[in-house]
Amino acid sequence: MDFGFDSFDSGFSDFDAELEEMEVKKTKKFDRIWKIGFGGSVCTQLCISEGIAFFGSMDNNVYAVDCETGKELWRFKTNGGILDSSPVVDDKNIFIGSFDSHMYAIEKFSGEVIWKFRTGGGIDASAAVSGGLVFFGSRDGFFYAVDVKTGNISWRFKTGDEILSTPSVCNGMIYFGSFDGFLYCLSTEGKEMWRFKTGGEVMNSAPILCINDSVFFTSFDNNIYCVNSKNGKELWRFRTGKYGNATCPALHEGVIYYGSRDGIFYALDANSGKEIWRFRTEGEGVIDKLPLIHNSVVYIGSEDGNMYALYQKTGKELWRFRTGGLIGTSVVLWKEHLFFGSWDCHVYKISMKTHEETWRFTTSSSNPSYCPPAYEAFKVEIKKGSFAEDFSDSDKYKSKKSSNASLSDYNVKSEYATTSDYKTKSDYDTNFVMIEESRMTEVLLWTSGSTASIPAFQTSMRN
Repeated sequence: MDFGFDSFDSGFSDFDAELEEMEVKKTKKFDRIWKIGFGGSVCTQLCISEGIAFFGSMDNNVYAVDCETGKELWRFKTNGGILDSSPVVDDKNIFIGSFDSHMYAIEKFSGEVIWKFRTGGGIDASAAVSGGLVFFGSRDGFFYAVDVKTGNISWRFKTGDEILSTPSVCNGMIYFGSFDGFLYCLSTEGKEMWRFKTGGEVMNSAPILCINDSVFFTSFDNNIYCVNSKNGKELWRFRTGKYGNATCPALHEGVIYYGSRDGIFYALDANSGKEIWRFRTEGEGVIDKLPLIHNSVVYIGSEDGNMYALYQKTGKELWRFRTGGLIGTSVVLWKEHLFFGSWDCHVYKISMKTHEETWRFTTSSSNPSYCPPAYEAFKVEIKKGSFAEDFSDSDKYKSKKSSNASLSDYNVKSEYATTSDYKTKSDYDTNFVMIEESRMTEVLLWTSGSTASIPAFQTSMRN
């Protein structure tokens, strides 16, 4: 954000006060998701099963597309947009939620509805399937367990606010967050085992990461947390930027990988939470989906419209692919090709080897959805009332370029910051206007050990 300090004739030698005198404050409950409008934008992470890519769109449809050809196999229309509720697949059906307050079970080869279950509010997080039950939360503040086959309710659990959190089922326990600021641990029978309090909403478009005796998750209080999975005791926390966190980290070979709403992608030591490296996206584009990690390369999408390929060990950018809208989906690997959706109303298939587009699929509407600004729930405030008085003493200050005046602590150079020599290449290299953010498994991260790289669930089943 430009405050136009260059317009002053005399400047400010001690204007590091900008970092000291100003702070970012959250002014209201985060509600950006529910303001997103109708359109063809794709924000759900794709699920690939048996050569078919399943995904939802803000045009209210669930799609099944042939991975080889990009041909539509079927579509199913709900009565609401589908943003961060990504499909979960078992042997026969896919399970997906909608803003219309329903969780749907759809036969994956025909697109026919098997059952639908109505909640008291919109659904904007993926489900988890385990032990014959589908687990998911709703804007109505309840966490539900319904029968996989019939859609009949088994039990529900009430939290203090809406739930936009993809649960994980691990070692017989269910982990999920709520806008009431708590991470919850329930038994598979719906009994609360413990809860952990944070300083902000706990929402995650990817599943809570649970491995061994640790649970990793994030909060809108700007922290990444690691807590003991058995008792909820905090093990460590790592602070990111100033605009909250909206998804969960991924774990690979002892390293936590996480993208923040400030547009910074982190690699942290999983045991200590200490930073290994960081990468800043172009234009501070929000990152809020899981990365794909394959052959020492990390693939991430960003709201700046780019899909990035980074070297896993150092965070150095290898290449990027640009679309015509923000990328709010994870990248999925299938047969040496990368699949992801964009706010520009397309799903892309690109070659991992050549980085060239193979095909793109267009949803039913070519008009992108309206998306509110990424940081509308935050504002910049001056900490001290003496700020204006400081301007009166012109001898006290000397010139300072506005490029050094930053609202983010992360504009201070870091030894870990990486840069790139690569330029963006795609059909959309003409003036790109970023639509700002936020959003959107039992998955630890995207893996590539099978023909279709889909999340490897943290329990016996999928998220």
